[in-house]
Amino acid sequence: MNETALSPRAATTLEVLRGRRTVHDFLPERVDGALVERAIEAARWAPNHHRTEPWRFYLLGDLARSQLIARNTQLVKDEKGERAAEVKRARWEAVPGWLLMTCLRSEDPFREREDYAACCCAAQNMMLALWAEGVGCKWTTGGITRDPELFHLLGLHAAREFVVGLFWYGRPVEVLEQQRRPLSQVLSRIE
Repeated sequence: MNETALSPRAATTLEVLRGRRTVHDFLPERVDGALVERAIEAARWAPNHHRTEPWRFYLLGDLARSQLIARNTQLVKDEKGERAAEVKRARWEAVPGWLLMTCLRSEDPFREREDYAACCCAAQNMMLALWAEGVGCKWTTGGITRDPELFHLLGLHAAREFVVGLFWYGRPVEVLEQQRRPLSQVLSRIE
């Protein structure tokens, strides 16, 4: 057997890994909740230091979404003006699925860093699981995710957790092609 030949399972895995893209524009239809829960289930299997499982997921319903949209519209208006705020509001209102991921805080800075890294792995697991089902995702860490008002609006506790990201998901309008640097530009061998 040729050493470079991939098993069908490996080929499928690599196809999903290489194919996943950040999606900016979604079809208006909502994604089945069971599919999203399967993706969150996949996220839970990310590696995590000492099995801390520091991630928390919040599926945002219509009320939570409208509150975040209103707050973000105000933030954008204050920074960039009315026109930019209205453009952003319309764009956000078109997103069919919303999920917030947080990470539990720790008094130990090393553990908090390890836990954040684990949450990033969980986020990738989730996005790959969604992608394998034809659902695109955008992970944002924009201003609203750092706004102290976010915790108040959603009834969360900033002393207990911090935001890893806000994830928008849905069926993509289009999938853009993407290139990566050649392996030779990112891989070095140290002997």
